[in-house]
Formats: sequence, structure tokens, C-alpha cells
Amino acid sequence: MKTLKQYEQTGGNVSAANEYTVVKNQTEGSSIFLTVLSSLIVVLIVLGNSVVILAFIVDRRLRNRSNFFLLNLAICDFLVGAISITLSIPYTFTGKWMLGKFLCKLWITFDYTTTTASAYSVVLISYDRFLSVNKAVLHQSLQNRHRQTALNMILIWIFSFLVYGPAVLLWEIITGTNNFPEDSCRAGFLETWYFILGASTLDFMLPLLSISFFNLRIYLEILKRSAKRQNHSISRFSKEKAKDIGPFTITNNTVLSSPQTNEKRQNNSVPCMDLKIISDSPQTNERLDRLNKRNKLSKDKKAAKSLAILTKILSNLTIKDPTGVKCIGDLNVGC
Repeated sequence: MKTLKQYEQTGGNVSAANEYTVVKNQTEGSSIFLTVLSSLIVVLIVLGNSVVILAFIVDRRLRNRSNFFLLNLAICDFLVGAISITLSIPYTFTGKWMLGKFLCKLWITFDYTTTTASAYSVVLISYDRFLSVNKAVLHQSLQNRHRQTALNMILIWIFSFLVYGPAVLLWEIITGTNNFPEDSCRAGFLETWYFILGASTLDFMLPLLSISFFNLRIYLEILKRSAKRQNHSISRFSKEKAKDIGPFTITNNTVLSSPQTNEKRQNNSVPCMDLKIISDSPQTNERLDRLNKRNKLSKDKKAAKSLAILTKILSNLTIKDPTGVKCIGDLNVGC
């Protein structure tokens, strides 16, 4: 808009007037593009955060400490999109604030407060994730303490207001200066570098460092647990391998006994035949399967022979007389 005013002051120069028309068209095109883009962003922010808030209201199972912090973040972002950005669209397009000084200060205060609260909500969510990973017992004990959770959320809003709110509302009274036009809506401290530096440290640098610290601690804790789990798996695998060394080993289809079992055999005691295979190669496993099949086939043959002998004996003992009554051997039972 300053560029347009400068061209308006050039007067009756024809070339300057043509250049003024080009610059004016470019400025209007940029304003239209920014308006459309801002409107699209508003729609996405409002719809997305509305879904989160509605899900929290409908499903009672979501009402725990961690999800309350997510709800607080969704509320902050919803207000930023629905009020802060929405009111800034006509102001950006026209370059003039037409709602008065009082509403201007309220809008600026609300804008700074909600954006700062959004940043601190992310810090609170990161802290909650830190507790869930590094201090799981404490985190579990805090899940159902809704009063403490609500207190944390309220403190975020209070602190966010204190960073910028009093300065926005009282800057002109404290300093006694007003360097902005009536149709402009800007905070009075924007030209005071030391205040901007301090406030930016509180609403940007402090949240950034806090989020980085908590997430770094979470990452290091995950690496530490992964290393412990890997070491535990290796030690457990080594113990299982050590247990595989038994009193008997099978090598090339030959059963080898240890000296302890030989001593037991000399003492006429029956050892427990617990066979172990040291080698995990496919050939050794295949040999063991063949040996088991041969043992099973041998047992089946012995059982079949015993059954055949028993059947033959019973057939020789059983004699039928002409009347059909069975007689057993020489005892004449039933004859």
C-alpha cells in the first residue's frame, strides 16, 4: 500500500501513471491470491480440529491425561483458524482496520495468546511423552488425576496471556506513544527490539528448546532399551546353546556317551537316554529323522509279530464241536 501511495503522488506523468496501473494490478492479484489461500487454510484448520474435539466429546475412552493435552492443542489451533486468521483476511486484503481500536486490541491479544498457548501445548505433550517412556510408573499414576491435568492446561493459557497480553493492552498508556494510524491495527511494541527479543525467547526459543530436550531424551532412552534387549537376546541364546551340550551326542549316526554315563552303566544303573543334537545343520537333522523312523518301524514289526503269534495260539486252542458250541483245549469248557 505504501508503493501505491507513492505512485499516487507522482501526478500527471503518463509513464508514471501507466507504471502505477501495473503495480496496482499486481498488488490486487497478490491480495486476491493471499485471500483465497488464507480462506483455504482456515477451512482446513477448522475442520481438522473440529473432528478432534468432536471425537473427544463422543468417545469417553479418550478422556485421559495425554488426550486432554491433545484436546488443548486442538482448541488452540481451532481458535487461531476460526478467529485470528479469519479476522486478518479482510485486513490483509484492504490494508485497513475498520472495527475500531478496542476490537483491534482484543484481536491482537487473542491472536498472540492462542498462538503462544498452541506452542506450549506442544511442550506439554512432549513432556507427557517423556514421562510415558522414561518414567512409566509416574505417568500411569497421573492418568486419572483430571484436576492436575486441568490445572496444567489453565496455567498454559495464563502464562501465554502474560507474555503479550498486558503489553498489547497497556503499551500506549505506559509509554505514552501512538505511532500508528487510526486505520492500522498493530501492536505498539513492534518497534521496540528489546521487548521483541524477550517475548520471542519466551514464546519461541523456550518451547523449541524444551521440545528438543524431551524428544532427545526419549530417543536416547529408546536406544538404551534396544541395546539392553539385544544384549539380553544374545545372552539368552548363549545359555540355550550351552544347555544343548548333553550326556549324549549323535555324530554320523553313532551315539557317543560321556564318562558319567559309562560309570552309571558299570554300576548296573539305567541312564536316562536324553539325546541332544549339537549340530544345527540340515544333514544332521535328516539323519536323526531317519533314525527315528527306523526305530518306529522296528517297534511296529515287533508288535505285529507278537500279535500274529498270539492269534495263532488262540486259533489252535479254539475247537468247534458239531453242535457249534465252542470248547477250549482239553478242559472241555462249554462242551
